[in-house]
Amino acid sequence: MYKATGTQLRTKTWPELSKWYALLQFDVLREMFKLEATSIHAADAGHERTWRIDAIPWSERNTEAFAGLHNAGKRVILLFDEASAIIDPIWDTASGGLTDADTEILWLAYGNPTRNTGRFKETIAGRFRSQWTHRQVDGRNVKRTNKALLQTWIDTYGEDSDFVRVRVKGQFPRAGSTQFISSEIVQQARKREAGEVLRSDPLIFGVDIARFGDDHSTLAIRRGRDARSIEWKRWHGADTMQVAGDIALEARRWHPEAIFVDVGAMGAGVIDRLRQLQVQNVFEVNFGGKGREVDWATGVRVKTTNKRAEIWTKMRAWLATAAIPDEDDLEADLTGPEYGYGPDQVSIQLERKKDMKARGLPSPDDADALACTFAEMVMPVDVPGYLNPDHFIPTRDYDRYKELDVLDARYH
Repeated sequence: MYKATGTQLRTKTWPELSKWYALLQFDVLREMFKLEATSIHAADAGHERTWRIDAIPWSERNTEAFAGLHNAGKRVILLFDEASAIIDPIWDTASGGLTDADTEILWLAYGNPTRNTGRFKETIAGRFRSQWTHRQVDGRNVKRTNKALLQTWIDTYGEDSDFVRVRVKGQFPRAGSTQFISSEIVQQARKREAGEVLRSDPLIFGVDIARFGDDHSTLAIRRGRDARSIEWKRWHGADTMQVAGDIALEARRWHPEAIFVDVGAMGAGVIDRLRQLQVQNVFEVNFGGKGREVDWATGVRVKTTNKRAEIWTKMRAWLATAAIPDEDDLEADLTGPEYGYGPDQVSIQLERKKDMKARGLPSPDDADALACTFAEMVMPVDVPGYLNPDHFIPTRDYDRYKELDVLDARYH
């Protein structure tokens, strides 16, 4: 069975297979098989269902078309072409059919690594890596490629540009063309040492509450540039009362300066329960609320269409020097959403969760929880003495610039 886009099958793959069918040297072989518009199958009755190749274009509207691939006790070959574009539900449905015991099963996936998210990426550099054997092809090492053209691309775009990485080297881009947070930034944050936090850095809780199905609720905990040292909490299938009770216990343990909770859907119930339990410093975060202008990069400010785009943009800038949990699922959440622009064609607009699900991606619950920690500015825990002259008694050895030096080293 062969899966690709309809155009790919019709204009490239099937004409090539038809050519090789016509080149069969012996008439007896051509008599054994019949070439159809979308299949090649055995001519003999009784074998046409087990000796066959089917060309099936994938569609997000009919993922079940790829179920039921079986040939128990014999051989099954499943081939994905342009695999980078095939959405996750197709992979899930196809894998569910490869369950025959005592059967030789070959699953082949080919394609240029054009997208930096999705199952194809995860089979090579993600959570499914250990289940696959990999071959990476550099176009400069292939006989049939135009080496002069490849060198022109390298000279034009740069040796380490995303264009050359994808089209010449066979490597995944650092960021997809519309990917909001690049994998490179997230991977560096996963490996970066947490470092020493300032005593004035506030401890902040960010909470995203699960809506339904496979989603889960998450409590992310951040102090300054460190979102790793204190373990996060996650709840699968828990009701709002249980989640609120557990968060209250964590608040009693860690005494956060602020608890920001996504108020959407079931979040309102958690907020009400936390306040009923007299948990302090609980604040609502309305993802659909008005977005403000924030830093995109050093010296660059951008407008945002709503609150969710605002806090994700803040988080994006923070990640460049931050430390986060070294987890594949969190990386997938952070790098999954794409972005565009609002009706004014200026304001940053983050991809909606329902649109991500249509692409086969899960709701980025962990990333939304971390983003909530950037909902509002939280004042430092202890204001340095040089900012409180009325309450400061200097000593001979006091260095009033020490903490400023630490801040300068951390943020620059």
